[in-house]
Amino acid sequence: MTTHIRGMVQNPPAKPLPFPDIDPFGVLNLLPEGEKEWFLRIRKYLQEEVRPQVTDYWNREEFTFHLLEGMAEVGLARLETSGTSWLFRGLVYAEVTRVDVSLSALVGIHNELVLGMINALGSEEQKKDMLRKLENFELTGAFALTEPTHGSDIAGGLETSATFDGENWIIKGEKRWIGMGTIADFALVWARDTADQQIKAFIVPTDAPGYSAEKISNKIGLRIMQNAHITLDNVSVPASAHLPGAVNFDAANEMLRNSRAWVGWQGYGIQIGIFDIAREYATTREQFGKPLAKFQLVQKGISEIMSNAQAALGLMMNCARMQENGTLDMVHAAMAKATATRFARQSAALGREALGGNGITTDYEMAKFFGDAEILYTYEGTYEINSLIVGRALTGYSAFV
Repeated sequence: MTTHIRGMVQNPPAKPLPFPDIDPFGVLNLLPEGEKEWFLRIRKYLQEEVRPQVTDYWNREEFTFHLLEGMAEVGLARLETSGTSWLFRGLVYAEVTRVDVSLSALVGIHNELVLGMINALGSEEQKKDMLRKLENFELTGAFALTEPTHGSDIAGGLETSATFDGENWIIKGEKRWIGMGTIADFALVWARDTADQQIKAFIVPTDAPGYSAEKISNKIGLRIMQNAHITLDNVSVPASAHLPGAVNFDAANEMLRNSRAWVGWQGYGIQIGIFDIAREYATTREQFGKPLAKFQLVQKGISEIMSNAQAALGLMMNCARMQENGTLDMVHAAMAKATATRFARQSAALGREALGGNGITTDYEMAKFFGDAEILYTYEGTYEINSLIVGRALTGYSAFV
């Protein structure tokens, strides 16, 4: 599998590369044949159609609307309702991340937190109205939980309110860092019911009076994803907008557990993208009359990138196994997410070093991944918070307060 590094003459090495499909332990062969074939179709589309063009959108902080149709055609909008294995879905999330972290965020949030939430917690009428369109990216949604002053402490600190007036819910508050918040058709807004103080979820159309969203610009990563600061100024939605399965924060916790595991898959996938670039660069770039790949220090860095990636993959495979048998807990997802993204951060630094000065420009893709790795390290629970979740489980003491 070749990558698409711009600005380089593509001179392949003299003999075939080992591990051409970046799978040294043959994990893809664990999938049933049908899932493996689907995965390879997705890989082909992403590498041939998406990767060559996505960097320009990253540079401009623009969303790739024109890719939604093709992504839907290969099934990326319906992973959550496909009945496929957790391992397949995780490997797909990683494969999208291998190309671009923003697009993997779109696919992951859409499946785990939007389509998955409507399917698991929605009413029959909501599912009838929305599922088919969501499965084809005819509808897109945003998951609006985090607030300007509440991130890690959102469970206890959530301030957005919802008041039922006998006919409609009146929602008031602010949300921040909400992916797709400026461009989605609707937002799944988590708000505290003023009657019973429970945190509940509501389907809020983004064209509803009182809903406004401002794009957060000048990010160092995740630049294709349109994160937003959302203001809800007494937004009125009908009683039917409430998701009946989301009656308290426990429902959100289950969604967040699986989405935290999904970010672990991103931590693995971004390292494979980094490896692609570093290996291709090292085998095609010459210095002192020989390929960079013949230098010991360059080989060491490339070896560490792949080793970090495979360590992350091992964690994620265990998460997939536990998801299959229903035993995955938040501590497992937190450990996997924290560790995989820590490895990703290390691999991004190694990849940038391998490219020297060319590692600081997106002409060679590496700078894009370098910036995106910082986002993975922080979102869906910071590294520190996830580490404390693990520490609490290991010691029996909470260090949050």
